Amino acid sequence: MRGIDGLGSMSQNSLQLIKRAQQARAKAYAPYSGYKVGAAILAEDGKIYSGCNVENSSYGLTICAERVALFKAISAGQRRFKAVAIFTDGPATPCGACLQTLAEFSPRMEVYLASREGGVKRLNLRDLLPQPFKIEDNQ
Repeated sequence: MRGIDGLGSMSQNSLQLIKRAQQARAKAYAPYSGYKVGAAILAEDGKIYSGCNVENSSYGLTICAERVALFKAISAGQRRFKAVAIFTDGPATPCGACLQTLAEFSPRMEVYLASREGGVKRLNLRDLLPQPFKIEDNQ
């Protein structure tokens, strides 16, 4: 996979997930920031759903790649996930809104951070959002 180094020890599922995130990045609509992001999420049944960031001139209407991928999966009936991959220009983590949205469904999923600069970092969602908001917290 061009632009990603050190992937020899990763599973084929993880490599496929990262590749799908990289492919999704190419479809991003980012005319304002120029920062394209692709994401792919792996459902428990093995299906992969991908998405890209979509910007808007009214910045608050912009949506991140991670939520696009997640919402596609949710609209297809998925509710449990194993992993998510994010592919960016340089190393980056998901924003707080995306972390909280992912944690709603699978707070312990694996997170792969990959970039055109090379390398992949593997984390657990709990590493990035150790105390997500839960509905029980508000009752």
